[in-house]
Amino acid sequence: MEKIADILMDSGLDSLRLIPFLFVTYLLMEYLEHKTGEQTTRLIRKAGKLGPVWGGFLGIFPQCGFSAAASSLYAGRLITVGTLLAVYLSTSDEMLPILLSEQVNPVLILKILGMKMLIGIVTGLAADQILVRIFREPEKKADIHSICEHEHCHCENGSITRSAVNHTIRIVVYIFLISLVLNLVIEGIGEENLSGLILNVPVAGQMLAALVGLIPNCAASVVITQLYLEGILNGGAMMSGLLVSAGVGLLILFRLHRNRKKNLQILGLLYLSGVCWGILIQLTGLL
Repeated sequence: MEKIADILMDSGLDSLRLIPFLFVTYLLMEYLEHKTGEQTTRLIRKAGKLGPVWGGFLGIFPQCGFSAAASSLYAGRLITVGTLLAVYLSTSDEMLPILLSEQVNPVLILKILGMKMLIGIVTGLAADQILVRIFREPEKKADIHSICEHEHCHCENGSITRSAVNHTIRIVVYIFLISLVLNLVIEGIGEENLSGLILNVPVAGQMLAALVGLIPNCAASVVITQLYLEGILNGGAMMSGLLVSAGVGLLILFRLHRNRKKNLQILGLLYLSGVCWGILIQLTGLL
């Protein structure tokens, strides 16, 4: 019981100390979202063949519901599948606020964001060239609207401060619960044994992390980022999970885009891309 109490105390203190950093980060993100959200969506819609380039570039900026907006645009046949994949692969969901709050080396943060952007652009451009015939059929147009408030972050239209507070509270709770479970597991199994289960099995880390990343909830990126910071996941596995972690974008895709077969194909492409890029990153030692 004493060990459990210590773990509860450590997890709580570790989570509480992140509150100021998370709040400031989310406050800035909400301000940018309110100022640039519509312009960003309009820009990517009009990008044409350069859609994957703009999708990969704009995706690295943390904007609430951007992957959801991209899914809506794709369902309305306003962007290509390559542009959609570029957005999914480059968007960072909750990764960036956590890295900033944990005061990770800024060079490493920029490196991760840059890699996600380049991977999104390259994969998106390749997809548009190779899969153009498969994804050519016209679809029934869907209304293009903001899904951020309803589906993802419950943003408040009238107050960026209230929205930032909501974000901060939710993520702190996630971090506390994840840290608590992780600390209990480490206490029971041992950190070296736990990391060995993933790191010592080739490709297993990338495949497992990518499966977690596909969970359509911001908790997925929180889990993956925390596991990386704890040393349980290596850089390649972390990237695999974060590359496919598109938030609720996949939920919106399956809701608005009626062709289930193509939705599953996009899901498979996203997962395969995340795993392959993660393996390549690990083999080359880029992270």
